Amino acid sequence: MINRRTLGKLALGLVGATALMQAPAFAQTAPAPLDNPGNVKIALVRYLSTGDFFQAYLSGVESQAKALGVDLRVLDSRQDAALQADMVDQAIALGVNGIIIQHGLTESMKEAAQRAVDAGIKVVAFDVNVENDKIPQVEQSDRDLARLALEQAIKDNGESWKAGYVYVAGIAPLDRRNETWVDFKKKYPGIEEKAMFGTLDNPIANSVANQARSVVSANPDISVMFAPYDEFAKGVKIAVDEAGLSSGVKIYSADISTSDIAAMREPGSAWAATAATNPAVVGQVSVRALAMLIAGEDPGKSVIVPPTLITQKDLNDNDIKNMEELSAKMPQFAHADVVMPAWMPNPNKK
Repeated sequence: MINRRTLGKLALGLVGATALMQAPAFAQTAPAPLDNPGNVKIALVRYLSTGDFFQAYLSGVESQAKALGVDLRVLDSRQDAALQADMVDQAIALGVNGIIIQHGLTESMKEAAQRAVDAGIKVVAFDVNVENDKIPQVEQSDRDLARLALEQAIKDNGESWKAGYVYVAGIAPLDRRNETWVDFKKKYPGIEEKAMFGTLDNPIANSVANQARSVVSANPDISVMFAPYDEFAKGVKIAVDEAGLSSGVKIYSADISTSDIAAMREPGSAWAATAATNPAVVGQVSVRALAMLIAGEDPGKSVIVPPTLITQKDLNDNDIKNMEELSAKMPQFAHADVVMPAWMPNPNKK
C-alpha cells in the first residue's frame, strides 16, 4: 500500500528525475559576470573594415557574442587613426566590460588602450601591437601565413625568380609577414625583388591595381607576385589580367573569401595559392579571449590561430566554390580549438 509519505517521496523523485533530464549534458555554468551575460557589454573598435575578410571577421565576432549572450557594440573608424582612438574613449564612456581593438596603428592605439586598462576594462588586440603586457594579442600566425605561401611559391617556381612584392609598413600583420619575406630572400638568394609597392587607400584592390599596372609594365620579367593580403592580390590580378600576363605570372597571397575563391578558380587564373585562417573563426577567438579575461581567466599573452595553405589545385580538385564548402571540405579551416574552456559556448556546433 502507498501511504502519504511514500507518495511524497515518489513525487520528489520524479521531480528530480525530470530536472536531470532537462539539464543539458555536460553543461558548465560560465563564471561571473558571464553567468548573467545580459549585463555584460563589449565593444569592437575597428580600424580596417573594407573587404570580405573584415566582413567575415565581424560575423565571427557577432556569432560568438550571441552565443555568450553579451551585448556587443561595433565602432568603425574606417581607417581614421585619430577617430579610432576617440572610439576607444567612447567605449570607455559606455561602461563596457571589455574592448576588442581590431587593427590600427601602434602610435595612435597605445595610449588609448592604456586608458581602457586604467579604467578597469579588459582589452584584447587583434593584429595591432599596442605594446602592453596586460593586453593579449590575437593573431593569425602571420609569419606562418607568409611562410606557407612562400614555400608553395618555391615548390611551384624553384629557388630563383624575379618578384614583385606588395607591402605597406606600419600595419602589424603586414610587418610580421614582411619579416618572413626578408628571411626567405636571405635563405634563397636567387629570389630577386624587382619592385615593392602597396597602398591601403580605398578601394584597396583598385588602388593597388593602379600601382601594379606600372610595375608589370616596367618589369616584364617578374614571374612571381607576393601579395600577402587578399585585397592586394585582387589588385595585382586585375593588372596582370589587363596586361595579358596571366600565364607568365603567379600570385601568392594571404587570407581568403568567397570572391577570392572565384578569382582563383577562373580559367587561367594567375592566383596560384593563398595561406589563410577562417576570418570568422578569428573573430570568434577574439571574443573568446576577451570573455576569458572578463571572467578572470588568462587566455595567454599571445593567442594564435593556425593557418591553412589553400592552392588553386585544392579548390579545383574539390570543386570548392565558397567559404562554406571550404570549411566542409577542409575541416582544419572550419574551427580553431583555441581559448575554449569547458564553459565556453561553441557557436559552430549545430
